[in-house]
Amino acid sequence: MSPADIRRRGVMLVLSSPSGAGKSSIARRLLKEDNNLWMSVSVTTRPPRPGEVEGKDYFFVDDARYTGMVAENELLEHATVFGYSYGTPRKPVDDSLNAGRDVLFDVDWQGAQQLSQSAPNAHPVTVFLLPPSMAELHERLKRRAQDSAEVVARRMARAANEISHWAEYDYVLVNDDLDACVDKVRAILRVERMRRFYQVGLSEYVSRLLAV
Repeated sequence: MSPADIRRRGVMLVLSSPSGAGKSSIARRLLKEDNNLWMSVSVTTRPPRPGEVEGKDYFFVDDARYTGMVAENELLEHATVFGYSYGTPRKPVDDSLNAGRDVLFDVDWQGAQQLSQSAPNAHPVTVFLLPPSMAELHERLKRRAQDSAEVVARRMARAANEISHWAEYDYVLVNDDLDACVDKVRAILRVERMRRFYQVGLSEYVSRLLAV
């Protein structure tokens, strides 16, 4: 067995933050710059927003289909947020990881917990993004102009609960500069890819190395 026989299993990179703290912007940058990184596409029961594309942004399903997926254990994680349900399909993630392709997840703290519980052998790498201040978070939500004032207020109320789970993550970053934060997440992924438990065949290689 030669070093070339050692192949890499994909990394599960999990990004979480309160709405408006920048995880979607950072995810888009990482995906644009890294051909070996694939975005996990969630299913959701909410209707599409303007510009969202089926299969790219989400898989849009009705309540009956979603309930069936949960019952059949087809989802790695799932949660209900603001009246709509979301979940991560299991099979495409497993296929990508086994092929050595990294998978990026944009989920909340509940989703991150469920991913760690449902795929412990995959060693998910979890990153939490903090805003520079709550005032700045509120301004970002207003600037997005995607939600009503009532929804923005609900997201701000939920942000404190989200942030309270920061210590459950492997890495915690303050997103006060988008370019710098992207660089930090990129560095995390680069290091994590070299961890021994992602190296398939490494144990066999070492055994043969010592047997000579």
